[in-house]
Amino acid sequence: MNKFLLQVKRVLTNKEEGIDGILVTIGLCIIALVLCVVMKDALAELIKNITGAMSVKAQQILTGAFLVRL
Repeated sequence: MNKFLLQVKRVLTNKEEGIDGILVTIGLCIIALVLCVVMKDALAELIKNITGAMSVKAQQILTGAFLVRL
């Protein structure tokens, strides 16, 4: 049983040499940058909508208006 656990540990902690991880990381960064450039306006609008909705809800909670709706 001890040999089995050592083998499982070796498999799980195995680090392979190569640039695969670096290439994947660079690829994901490029995709994220492209999405940010392409979707800049949509992201800004989404953030404005979310913050606006959160502000309205916070004002309702603070004024007690949410109790009326329940």
